[in-house]
Amino acid sequence: MKSGAKLKATEERLEGIRKAAAEAAQVPGGVRPSAGSPQKREGESYYGLPALKPPVWTWEVPLYFFLGGICGVSACIGFIAQLFRSDTALVRVCFWIALIGASVCPILLIADLGRPKRFLNMLRVFKLRSAMSMGAWILVAFSNCAFLAVLCFELILHGYANPYLISLLWLLEGSAAITGLLLASYTGVLIGATAVPVWSQNRELLPAHFLTSGLGGSAAILELAGFLIPATQVLGFVASGIETLIESFLEVRKRAVDVPLHHGRSGKGLRIAGLLEGPAALLVRAFWGASHTGRYAAALCFLLGSLLSRYAWIWAGRASADDPHALFHLQRKA
Repeated sequence: MKSGAKLKATEERLEGIRKAAAEAAQVPGGVRPSAGSPQKREGESYYGLPALKPPVWTWEVPLYFFLGGICGVSACIGFIAQLFRSDTALVRVCFWIALIGASVCPILLIADLGRPKRFLNMLRVFKLRSAMSMGAWILVAFSNCAFLAVLCFELILHGYANPYLISLLWLLEGSAAITGLLLASYTGVLIGATAVPVWSQNRELLPAHFLTSGLGGSAAILELAGFLIPATQVLGFVASGIETLIESFLEVRKRAVDVPLHHGRSGKGLRIAGLLEGPAALLVRAFWGASHTGRYAAALCFLLGSLLSRYAWIWAGRASADDPHALFHLQRKA
Protein backbone atom coordinates (compact mmCIF):
# COMPACT_ATOMS: atom_id res chain seq x y z
CA MET A 1 0.00 0.00 0.00
CA LYS A 2 2.80 2.36 0.91
CA SER A 3 4.53 1.74 -2.45
CA GLY A 4 1.26 2.43 -4.32
CA ALA A 5 0.77 5.73 -2.48
CA LYS A 6 4.38 6.69 -3.13
CA LEU A 7 4.01 5.95 -6.85
CA LYS A 8 0.82 8.02 -7.02
CA ALA A 9 2.55 10.94 -5.31
CA THR A 10 5.44 10.71 -7.76
CA GLU A 11 3.07 10.75 -10.73
CA GLU A 12 1.26 13.78 -9.34
CA ARG A 13 4.56 15.56 -8.87
CA LEU A 14 5.63 14.78 -12.48
CA GLU A 15 2.30 16.01 -13.76
CA GLY A 16 2.81 19.27 -11.89
CA ILE A 17 6.26 19.66 -13.46
CA ARG A 18 4.79 19.09 -16.93
CA LYS A 19 2.14 21.74 -16.36
CA ALA A 20 4.77 24.17 -15.13
CA ALA A 21 6.87 23.46 -18.23
CA ALA A 22 3.89 24.02 -20.51
CA GLU A 23 3.04 27.36 -18.88
CA ALA A 24 6.48 28.83 -18.21
CA ALA A 25 8.66 26.81 -20.62
CA GLN A 26 10.98 26.19 -17.67
CA VAL A 27 10.85 23.95 -14.60
CA PRO A 28 11.77 25.07 -11.07
CA GLY A 29 15.52 25.33 -10.66
CA GLY A 30 16.13 26.81 -14.12
CA VAL A 31 16.44 23.48 -16.00
CA ARG A 32 14.69 23.24 -19.35
CA PRO A 33 12.55 20.11 -19.68
CA SER A 34 13.57 17.52 -22.27
CA ALA A 35 10.35 15.53 -22.25
CA GLY A 36 6.63 16.07 -21.97
CA SER A 37 4.25 17.82 -24.36
CA PRO A 38 4.75 21.58 -24.06
CA GLN A 39 2.26 23.73 -25.92
CA LYS A 40 3.46 26.24 -28.49
CA ARG A 41 2.33 29.81 -28.11
CA GLU A 42 1.18 31.85 -31.07
CA GLY A 43 4.23 32.98 -33.04
CA GLU A 44 6.66 30.83 -31.05
CA SER A 45 8.27 27.41 -31.23
CA TYR A 46 8.72 24.84 -28.49
CA TYR A 47 9.58 26.45 -25.15
CA GLY A 48 9.48 29.88 -26.82
CA LEU A 49 12.68 29.17 -28.76
CA PRO A 50 13.18 29.58 -32.55
CA ALA A 51 12.94 26.39 -34.57
CA LEU A 52 16.13 27.29 -36.44
CA LYS A 53 19.34 28.99 -35.47
CA PRO A 54 19.48 32.28 -37.39
CA PRO A 55 22.50 33.04 -39.61
CA VAL A 56 25.35 34.56 -37.61
CA TRP A 57 27.26 36.01 -40.57
CA THR A 58 28.71 39.45 -39.94
CA TRP A 59 28.65 42.44 -42.32
CA GLU A 60 31.73 41.13 -44.14
CA VAL A 61 29.87 38.21 -45.75
CA PRO A 62 27.32 40.21 -47.81
CA LEU A 63 30.15 42.48 -48.92
CA TYR A 64 32.10 39.36 -49.93
CA PHE A 65 29.08 38.19 -51.95
CA PHE A 66 28.94 41.59 -53.68
CA LEU A 67 32.65 41.86 -54.52
CA GLY A 68 32.90 38.19 -55.48
CA GLY A 69 30.17 38.66 -58.09
CA ILE A 70 31.83 41.72 -59.61
CA CYS A 71 35.38 40.37 -59.76
CA GLY A 72 34.25 36.96 -61.02
CA VAL A 73 32.22 38.37 -63.91
CA SER A 74 34.96 40.92 -64.69
CA ALA A 75 37.37 38.06 -65.42
CA CYS A 76 34.80 36.54 -67.77
CA ILE A 77 34.28 39.88 -69.57
CA GLY A 78 38.04 40.31 -69.89
CA PHE A 79 38.46 36.85 -71.41
CA ILE A 80 35.65 37.44 -73.92
CA ALA A 81 37.16 40.83 -74.80
CA GLN A 82 40.49 39.09 -75.39
CA LEU A 83 38.83 36.52 -77.65
CA PHE A 84 37.32 39.28 -79.80
CA ARG A 85 40.59 41.23 -79.77
CA SER A 86 39.05 44.25 -78.08
CA ASP A 87 40.91 47.19 -76.61
CA THR A 88 43.92 45.98 -74.63
CA ALA A 89 43.22 48.57 -71.96
CA LEU A 90 39.75 47.08 -71.41
CA VAL A 91 41.15 43.56 -70.98
CA ARG A 92 43.80 44.85 -68.60
CA VAL A 93 41.31 46.73 -66.40
CA CYS A 94 38.96 43.72 -66.29
CA PHE A 95 41.66 41.47 -64.91
CA TRP A 96 42.91 44.09 -62.50
CA ILE A 97 39.35 44.38 -61.16
CA ALA A 98 39.33 40.60 -60.84
CA LEU A 99 42.66 40.60 -59.01
CA ILE A 100 41.69 43.39 -56.59
CA GLY A 101 38.41 41.66 -55.78
CA ALA A 102 40.16 38.31 -55.42
CA SER A 103 42.57 39.92 -52.93
CA VAL A 104 39.85 41.52 -50.81
CA CYS A 105 37.41 38.57 -50.73
CA PRO A 106 39.62 36.22 -48.66
CA ILE A 107 40.25 39.04 -46.18
CA LEU A 108 36.51 39.54 -45.71
CA LEU A 109 35.92 35.82 -45.35
CA ILE A 110 38.71 35.43 -42.80
CA ALA A 111 37.40 38.47 -40.88
CA ASP A 112 34.02 36.75 -40.55
CA LEU A 113 35.61 33.44 -39.51
CA GLY A 114 37.73 35.21 -36.89
CA ARG A 115 41.11 33.58 -37.53
CA PRO A 116 43.08 32.74 -40.71
CA LYS A 117 43.54 29.18 -39.45
CA ARG A 118 39.81 28.54 -39.81
CA PHE A 119 39.95 29.43 -43.49
CA LEU A 120 42.91 27.10 -43.95
CA ASN A 121 40.99 24.34 -42.16
CA MET A 122 38.23 24.69 -44.76
CA LEU A 123 40.78 23.75 -47.42
CA ARG A 124 41.56 20.48 -45.64
CA VAL A 125 38.30 19.09 -47.03
CA PHE A 126 37.26 18.84 -50.69
CA LYS A 127 33.59 17.89 -50.70
CA LEU A 128 31.68 18.18 -53.96
CA ARG A 129 28.29 18.06 -52.23
CA SER A 130 29.13 20.92 -49.86
CA ALA A 131 28.57 24.42 -51.27
CA MET A 132 30.76 25.91 -48.54
CA SER A 133 33.67 23.54 -49.21
CA MET A 134 33.48 24.08 -52.96
CA GLY A 135 33.16 27.83 -52.46
CA ALA A 136 36.41 28.01 -50.51
CA TRP A 137 38.23 26.05 -53.23
CA ILE A 138 36.65 28.14 -56.00
CA LEU A 139 37.83 31.33 -54.30
CA VAL A 140 41.40 29.99 -53.96
CA ALA A 141 41.47 28.77 -57.57
CA PHE A 142 40.09 32.05 -58.91
CA SER A 143 42.49 34.17 -56.85
CA ASN A 144 45.52 32.26 -58.13
CA CYS A 145 44.35 32.31 -61.75
CA ALA A 146 43.62 36.04 -61.61
CA PHE A 147 47.00 36.83 -60.05
CA LEU A 148 48.97 34.76 -62.58
CA ALA A 149 46.91 36.10 -65.50
CA VAL A 150 47.66 39.70 -64.49
CA LEU A 151 51.33 38.85 -64.01
CA CYS A 152 51.59 37.29 -67.48
CA PHE A 153 49.63 40.15 -69.03
CA GLU A 154 51.92 42.77 -67.52
CA LEU A 155 55.05 40.86 -68.61
CA ILE A 156 53.78 40.71 -72.19
CA LEU A 157 52.89 44.40 -72.18
CA HIS A 158 56.40 45.26 -70.99
CA GLY A 159 58.08 43.40 -73.82
CA TYR A 160 58.63 39.92 -72.44
CA ALA A 161 56.29 38.25 -74.93
CA ASN A 162 57.03 34.78 -76.25
CA PRO A 163 54.82 31.95 -77.55
CA TYR A 164 54.93 30.02 -74.28
CA LEU A 165 53.96 33.03 -72.18
CA ILE A 166 51.13 33.96 -74.54
CA SER A 167 49.78 30.40 -74.45
CA LEU A 168 49.99 30.41 -70.66
CA LEU A 169 48.13 33.72 -70.57
CA TRP A 170 45.25 32.29 -72.61
CA LEU A 171 45.07 29.27 -70.32
CA LEU A 172 45.07 31.39 -67.17
CA GLU A 173 42.49 33.85 -68.52
CA GLY A 174 40.17 31.02 -69.51
CA SER A 175 40.56 29.39 -66.10
CA ALA A 176 39.89 32.71 -64.37
CA ALA A 177 36.75 33.19 -66.47
CA ILE A 178 35.37 29.74 -65.56
CA THR A 179 36.16 29.98 -61.85
CA GLY A 180 34.94 33.58 -61.89
CA LEU A 181 31.50 32.53 -63.13
CA LEU A 182 31.39 29.89 -60.41
CA LEU A 183 32.43 32.43 -57.78
CA ALA A 184 29.75 34.90 -58.90
CA SER A 185 26.94 32.33 -58.69
CA TYR A 186 27.97 29.88 -55.96
CA THR A 187 27.02 32.30 -53.17
CA GLY A 188 23.40 31.99 -54.25
CA VAL A 189 23.77 28.21 -54.17
CA LEU A 190 25.39 28.45 -50.72
CA ILE A 191 22.51 30.21 -48.97
CA GLY A 192 19.93 28.24 -50.95
CA ALA A 193 21.37 24.96 -49.62
CA THR A 194 20.46 25.83 -46.01
CA ALA A 195 17.35 25.03 -43.96
CA VAL A 196 16.31 28.70 -43.78
CA PRO A 197 12.87 28.64 -45.48
CA VAL A 198 13.06 31.87 -47.48
CA TRP A 199 16.47 30.87 -48.86
CA SER A 200 15.78 27.20 -49.55
CA GLN A 201 12.48 27.96 -51.28
CA ASN A 202 14.22 30.46 -53.59
CA ARG A 203 17.28 28.30 -54.29
CA GLU A 204 16.61 28.22 -58.04
CA LEU A 205 16.29 32.00 -58.27
CA LEU A 206 19.21 33.10 -56.08
CA PRO A 207 22.17 31.90 -58.24
CA ALA A 208 20.74 33.59 -61.35
CA HIS A 209 19.96 36.74 -59.38
CA PHE A 210 23.46 36.95 -57.90
CA LEU A 211 25.09 36.24 -61.27
CA THR A 212 23.03 38.92 -63.04
CA SER A 213 23.76 41.34 -60.25
CA GLY A 214 27.48 40.63 -60.63
CA LEU A 215 27.23 41.18 -64.39
CA GLY A 216 25.60 44.58 -64.00
CA GLY A 217 28.02 45.52 -61.22
CA SER A 218 31.04 44.64 -63.34
CA ALA A 219 29.71 46.66 -66.30
CA ALA A 220 29.03 49.57 -63.94
CA ILE A 221 32.61 49.50 -62.61
CA LEU A 222 33.95 49.54 -66.16
CA GLU A 223 31.74 52.51 -67.04
CA LEU A 224 32.89 54.41 -63.97
CA ALA A 225 36.46 53.60 -65.05
CA GLY A 226 35.80 55.44 -68.32
CA PHE A 227 34.83 52.60 -70.69
CA LEU A 228 31.65 54.22 -71.99
CA ILE A 229 31.47 51.90 -74.99
CA PRO A 230 28.48 50.17 -76.60
CA ALA A 231 29.41 46.83 -74.99
CA THR A 232 29.10 48.12 -71.41
CA GLN A 233 25.87 49.90 -72.36
CA VAL A 234 24.39 46.65 -73.68
CA LEU A 235 25.50 44.73 -70.58
CA GLY A 236 23.94 47.41 -68.40
CA PHE A 237 20.63 47.17 -70.26
CA VAL A 238 20.61 43.35 -70.08
CA ALA A 239 21.41 43.23 -66.35
CA SER A 240 18.87 45.93 -65.44
CA GLY A 241 16.21 44.29 -67.59
CA ILE A 242 16.68 40.88 -65.95
CA GLU A 243 16.71 42.43 -62.48
CA THR A 244 13.44 44.22 -63.32
CA LEU A 245 11.87 40.88 -64.23
CA ILE A 246 13.17 39.27 -61.02
CA GLU A 247 11.85 42.14 -58.90
CA SER A 248 8.43 41.96 -60.62
CA PHE A 249 8.31 38.18 -60.10
CA LEU A 250 9.06 38.51 -56.37
CA GLU A 251 6.44 41.24 -55.99
CA VAL A 252 3.72 39.28 -57.76
CA ARG A 253 4.42 35.93 -56.09
CA LYS A 254 2.89 35.95 -52.62
CA ARG A 255 3.85 32.90 -50.56
CA ALA A 256 3.83 32.46 -46.81
CA VAL A 257 7.52 31.63 -46.85
CA ASP A 258 8.31 34.89 -48.70
CA VAL A 259 6.95 37.20 -45.99
CA PRO A 260 10.48 38.53 -45.13
CA LEU A 261 10.83 39.57 -48.79
CA HIS A 262 7.88 41.93 -48.50
CA HIS A 263 7.79 43.13 -44.88
CA GLY A 264 10.15 44.51 -42.28
CA ARG A 265 13.67 45.77 -42.82
CA SER A 266 14.51 43.01 -45.28
CA GLY A 267 11.37 43.69 -47.35
CA LYS A 268 12.11 47.41 -47.57
CA GLY A 269 15.75 46.74 -48.39
CA LEU A 270 14.93 44.28 -51.17
CA ARG A 271 12.31 46.58 -52.66
CA ILE A 272 14.71 49.55 -52.73
CA ALA A 273 17.52 47.35 -54.07
CA GLY A 274 15.26 45.94 -56.78
CA LEU A 275 14.16 49.41 -57.86
CA LEU A 276 17.75 50.67 -58.02
CA GLU A 277 19.09 47.64 -59.91
CA GLY A 278 16.07 47.30 -62.17
CA PRO A 279 13.64 50.08 -63.18
CA ALA A 280 15.71 53.05 -61.98
CA ALA A 281 18.93 52.02 -63.75
CA LEU A 282 16.96 50.91 -66.80
CA LEU A 283 15.07 54.19 -67.14
CA VAL A 284 18.19 56.29 -66.63
CA ARG A 285 19.96 54.35 -69.38
CA ALA A 286 16.96 54.58 -71.71
CA PHE A 287 16.41 58.34 -71.39
CA TRP A 288 19.83 59.74 -70.42
CA GLY A 289 22.18 56.98 -71.57
CA ALA A 290 23.46 59.06 -74.47
CA SER A 291 25.32 61.37 -72.07
CA HIS A 292 28.26 60.55 -69.86
CA THR A 293 26.38 61.80 -66.81
CA GLY A 294 23.47 59.43 -67.52
CA ARG A 295 25.80 56.45 -67.89
CA TYR A 296 27.54 57.27 -64.60
CA ALA A 297 24.20 57.74 -62.83
CA ALA A 298 22.87 54.39 -64.12
CA ALA A 299 26.08 52.65 -63.05
CA LEU A 300 25.90 54.11 -59.53
CA CYS A 301 22.21 53.16 -59.22
CA PHE A 302 22.96 49.56 -60.13
CA LEU A 303 25.97 49.29 -57.82
CA LEU A 304 24.03 50.64 -54.82
CA GLY A 305 21.12 48.30 -55.51
CA SER A 306 23.42 45.31 -55.99
CA LEU A 307 25.19 45.94 -52.68
CA LEU A 308 21.94 46.53 -50.78
CA SER A 309 20.35 43.37 -52.18
CA ARG A 310 23.08 41.18 -50.66
CA TYR A 311 22.49 42.63 -47.20
CA ALA A 312 18.70 42.48 -47.62
CA TRP A 313 18.81 38.76 -48.46
CA ILE A 314 20.83 38.12 -45.30
CA TRP A 315 18.30 40.12 -43.25
CA ALA A 316 15.49 38.11 -44.87
CA GLY A 317 17.23 34.88 -43.85
CA ARG A 318 17.45 35.98 -40.23
CA ALA A 319 13.79 36.99 -40.16
CA SER A 320 12.78 33.68 -41.77
CA ALA A 321 14.80 31.65 -39.25
CA ASP A 322 13.05 33.47 -36.39
CA ASP A 323 9.61 32.57 -37.78
CA PRO A 324 8.77 28.95 -36.84
CA HIS A 325 5.48 29.00 -38.75
CA ALA A 326 7.27 29.11 -42.12
CA LEU A 327 9.32 26.02 -41.26
CA PHE A 328 6.35 24.10 -39.79
CA HIS A 329 4.28 24.97 -42.88
CA LEU A 330 6.94 23.54 -45.18
CA GLN A 331 7.31 20.42 -43.02
CA ARG A 332 3.55 19.80 -43.14
CA LYS A 333 3.58 20.15 -46.94
CA ALA A 334 6.46 17.67 -47.18
